[in-house]
Amino acid sequence: MTAVRTASRQDRARRHTRYFLDWTRSAAPVHLGAEVDMRGVEAHRAAARAAGTPVSVVSYLLYTAGRVLAHHPEANAVAVGRLFPRTVRFDRVHAKLAVDTGSGAERRVHTAVLRHVDRLSLAELQALVEHHRDDHTDGSADAARLLARLPAPVGRLAFRAAMARTSRRPELLGTVAVSSLGHRRVDTFDAFGGTAVTLTAGRITQRPTPVLRLGLTFDHRVLDGAAAADVLDELVHLLEACDAALPGGWDDPRLRLGDGPADPPDRSGGALAPVRQGLP
Repeated sequence: MTAVRTASRQDRARRHTRYFLDWTRSAAPVHLGAEVDMRGVEAHRAAARAAGTPVSVVSYLLYTAGRVLAHHPEANAVAVGRLFPRTVRFDRVHAKLAVDTGSGAERRVHTAVLRHVDRLSLAELQALVEHHRDDHTDGSADAARLLARLPAPVGRLAFRAAMARTSRRPELLGTVAVSSLGHRRVDTFDAFGGTAVTLTAGRITQRPTPVLRLGLTFDHRVLDGAAAADVLDELVHLLEACDAALPGGWDDPRLRLGDGPADPPDRSGGALAPVRQGLP
C-alpha cells in the first residue's frame, strides 16, 4: 500500500504538468540552435566568485533574454484564438524559469515567473534564482498544489480557463521561458515552455575554449524562422559580449544590441546595465 500511496502522491504532483502539455498541443514549436563562445561569461563568473558573489549561468541567460526580447517585441508575444487567430504582443518581459528541486523519488520541477527581467540587473536576477531554488512557496507553486487537489476534469478546465485570460498570461506563464540542465552531462536539448520563445542550455564544454550550445524553440504561429534566427543571433552576440576584460563590460557602447561587425545599426535605444570589476 505504501508504494501505491507514493505513486498516487507523485501523480497528483504532476497533474499541472499534464494539463500544461495538453494545452500546448495547439502550438507549432520549431527548434533552432547555436554555439556560444563563453570565454567572456566564464571570465566574468570567475571575477564574481573571487569577489564572493557567484553567478549561475542561468542568470546570464535571463539577463540576455530580457534585453533581447525587449528589443524584439514581435517575439515577446503569444498566439491566441483558433477560429479567429491573432497575435498579442506584451509590453513587459517576464521569464518563466524551470527549477529542479529535491532528489530521487521526491524530485520535482516547479516553475517560477520572474517579472520584468528586462529591467533587472544581473545581481538582482541571481538573487531571484537563488530564492526560487531554495524556496518554492510562491504563487505558481500554490496554484500547482491547488490543481493537484482538484479532480482531474475540474483541474484541466481550471487550467484552460486561466490560460484563456491573455492579459494574465505573462504573470502565469511568462513571456519567455528559460530552462537549463547545465549541472549534468547534457550538451543540448529541446523544450517548449508555452511561450513564443523558449531558451534551453546544457553544460558548458571545453574544446578547447568554453562553448555552450544554446537552443531556441519558437512557436511558428507567432514567429517565422528568419525572425527567430535574428533573436538567437542577438542572444549569442550579447552573451559573447560579456567580457570582464572590456572597460565597462556589458556597458561598453560597442557591444549594444545589433552593433556587431556585420549587423545593422544599433536599435536598442540605450546602453545595457553596467558590469564592472566582475560585479553587476
